[in-house]
Amino acid sequence: MDLAPFDYQLPSSRIAQFPPAERTASRLLRVRADGRAPVALGFSELGDLLQPGDVLVANDTRVVPARLLARKPTGGRVEIMLERILGDHSALVQLRANKPVAARQTLLVGSSELVVSERRDDFFVIQCRDGDGGGGVASLFQSRGVMPLPPYIRRAVVEDDLARYQTVYARVAGAVAAPTAGLHFDQALIEQLGRVGIHWVAVTLHVGAGTFQPIRAESAAAYRMHREWVEVDRRACDRINRAKARGGRIVAVGTTVVRALESAAQSGRLEPFSGDTELFILPGYRFRAVDALITNFHLPRSTLLMLVCAFGGYQAVMDAYRHAIDHDFRFYSYGDAMFVERQRR
Repeated sequence: MDLAPFDYQLPSSRIAQFPPAERTASRLLRVRADGRAPVALGFSELGDLLQPGDVLVANDTRVVPARLLARKPTGGRVEIMLERILGDHSALVQLRANKPVAARQTLLVGSSELVVSERRDDFFVIQCRDGDGGGGVASLFQSRGVMPLPPYIRRAVVEDDLARYQTVYARVAGAVAAPTAGLHFDQALIEQLGRVGIHWVAVTLHVGAGTFQPIRAESAAAYRMHREWVEVDRRACDRINRAKARGGRIVAVGTTVVRALESAAQSGRLEPFSGDTELFILPGYRFRAVDALITNFHLPRSTLLMLVCAFGGYQAVMDAYRHAIDHDFRFYSYGDAMFVERQRR
């Protein structure tokens, strides 16, 4: 599959650098399954697109302070971006430095030493030799790491990011990027929807740094999808399956939830699933679990844009992106959202 159709031009001024004053103050663009023109709403009007019996499925992963600044013994600076914890003293990370970091290189963070033990594609494995009171690699990131804002947010982290780059329902620590569709919800909106019979279910997918990796292959078919850890438990499956049996729609809050649910539904029915997923959803994929999708706007030529096009239909989604650009919508993590109905086949 050629990547060119998933490209688009976005003025840099449309990339949101800060969140709106209130979580629900974002805009929401409805993308219809019947091909009619997209409709702009406020996110606080989400309830107008839902009905009693529908289920909102959200990703309750919690972002960890995954960006760590280290130095080489020679004094050179190295930025470490956590992908996942591998063990008490090891982690899979991305490394950024002015000069490439060599195998067996030692990096210093306070009194702790990190040794680069191997390379795995775009990532590196580091081993932690404890300092700063010990506690292992997880403790080191927790005590010295900072919030990992995406690379297209070109400013320093501020105190407000500690809360706003985290969903209000975040519970299970492990993500290195926020499931950004959920950033638009506040507790008041969740409770308001619950009072009219719209149910809330949580699953977990720990978003990895690979979510920002561009597709460098010549075609999507040659691209190897990054792995992310998923937990869809029995309770979530039972509640979702009951709702579907009664005619309720399953509305995924974000592309991470789509990947989680579809990974758990590969047999044709949603079943408990725990482990890594490498599911790559492209146009032509047959969806088994999800009926509608709330999502932010995604980078061009990205796996996430491909997923949304597979879900809502290529033409409808790309028309919606053009509409959003023409009508001053805000893009990416701190930007506005879409409500996408699944295309009819």
